[in-house]
Amino acid sequence: MHRIYLPASPLLNNRISITAEKAHYLRSVLRCRKGDSLTIFDGTGKCFKTTIVKADRREIITEVIEKFSCNLESHLNITLVQSLLKGEKMDMVVQKTTELGVKEIVPVITERSQLRETKKLVRWRKIAEEASRQSGRSVVPVIHEVAEFKNIFSTQAYENYTPLSTFTKGGSKGGGFIFYEEEGMRLSDAVKIIKQSYNPPAPLFSKPPLPPFSKGGQGGLYISIGPEGGFTKQEVAFAKDKGLLITSLGRRILMAETAAIAAVTLVQFLLGDLS
Repeated sequence: MHRIYLPASPLLNNRISITAEKAHYLRSVLRCRKGDSLTIFDGTGKCFKTTIVKADRREIITEVIEKFSCNLESHLNITLVQSLLKGEKMDMVVQKTTELGVKEIVPVITERSQLRETKKLVRWRKIAEEASRQSGRSVVPVIHEVAEFKNIFSTQAYENYTPLSTFTKGGSKGGGFIFYEEEGMRLSDAVKIIKQSYNPPAPLFSKPPLPPFSKGGQGGLYISIGPEGGFTKQEVAFAKDKGLLITSLGRRILMAETAAIAAVTLVQFLLGDLS
């Protein structure tokens, strides 16, 4: 059965109309025809089992057979803060971490970033949508506008996202991790500190996820990954002062895209999402 993401799917006489780019995708890519079954998920945990009753070049009309809950999301509210990467590396990070279950991705510019601007946000959002569809996720992660790394800590929105009252100066408690190859505690030890900082169902484990950069957002866990050259000592010290825990992925130096995928996977495992 084919599956497609359609936010805020309007119902009219128990039917859903699909037009424009998504209709073209169903017709030309998935080769959907009249009589085919189609599952539609709206990004809020609701799914619709439907049958296609009309399929032409401009419009696909489906009839709803069943409505059901399809919330398969992780209980962890992870935001990946990823330094901009060149070429297809960023595409891979968006795709794979979406499959793993991150709720949001924030592309950032760091001191050693080789790429300092991009026109690929629309592309990354499409990649995230397709990865969500293929992996059976209930929602599509938010891909934020590019920001300066230090700015995500200085806004009121960040303070709303992970309450700074849970932090102690020097980073003994934190709202997440900054991965740094030159120093830092073992990841398993850092995760223990995170666990001690929250008591479920506290912000770290909030359901449904609340957007970190919108007014009133709260809760969540940051995973910060640097560029090809890594974070500078100044950036790491700054992030530590803001409450992130310094940790590493071992003695071997990983490519930035490998580090992002490995970090998300390990944090999820250690916090019980993949175990």
